[in-house]
Amino acid sequence: MNRIATVFAAFGRACLARDDTQQIWRCHVRGRELQPVCGDRVAISHAPALGPDAAVVTAIHTRRNVFARAAQHRRKVIAANLDQVAILVACEPSFSDELICRMLVVAELAELPAVLVLNKIDVDARLAQARTMLEPFVALGFPVIELAACLDASPLRSVLEGKRTLFTGQSGMGKSTLVQALVPEAEVRIREISSFLDSGKHATTGARMFSVNPHTEIVDTPGVTEFGLAGYNVRNIGYGFREFQAFAGQCRFADCRHLNEPGCAMAQAVQTGQIHPRRLALYQRIIEAERAATSKQSH
Repeated sequence: MNRIATVFAAFGRACLARDDTQQIWRCHVRGRELQPVCGDRVAISHAPALGPDAAVVTAIHTRRNVFARAAQHRRKVIAANLDQVAILVACEPSFSDELICRMLVVAELAELPAVLVLNKIDVDARLAQARTMLEPFVALGFPVIELAACLDASPLRSVLEGKRTLFTGQSGMGKSTLVQALVPEAEVRIREISSFLDSGKHATTGARMFSVNPHTEIVDTPGVTEFGLAGYNVRNIGYGFREFQAFAGQCRFADCRHLNEPGCAMAQAVQTGQIHPRRLALYQRIIEAERAATSKQSH
């Protein structure tokens, strides 16, 4: 029997999906052309020979959007069919604003709204510094929600309501604590996922989708230390810096990369205060880093 289901955990050639009757299916993926991820709507076919709750994924429905990162020669789609992205940072340990920029590039290109979540605001000694680092993003209109997940996650609830939100961020920002605060039974569900797939290693290595309530979902992803943009060209990355768009096409040279070229409209906008100097510096660092990685790979 064929049916439609939504993937809520995916690991390589296996995934877990819930159909519209809320039945959970342990799914196998045949063939390399199909790679389901959290949020995918998939067609599945019951495979009783493999078990009463076993099924085979036969097709993936067209995705509204995807959130993906890419290393050289490998693009990893993390989740699909999202409504927004929440990037978690914290007062302690210190966070990377370059990593935020890289994630925002992907969100902007996917036309996904993004919100920044500043966690651990109870660490008073670091709060002012964290707010200062986020000022360039606030100036561009990105919402910043402040909270201490270990005490109260309620400031975020209204932002999540009625949406499917991807949670991402670097390691150590307290994302697990936040997810636990929003979904108290998350640890139990993670153990169930691991049990379904007969392997404990899956508990921490992949994305998982949780229902906060019948209308609200979060996709939890493992913390990262790097976020590659391989395959994104200069124009793509520039598009991810939303304030650059007002000056697009105004550089002296049509192929300006906004590095050290004369007559660069972005550099001039920094001088006139229309682009934050830190943002241009981060853009340049990302361009140089991706170019260096590509050059290294080709040798």
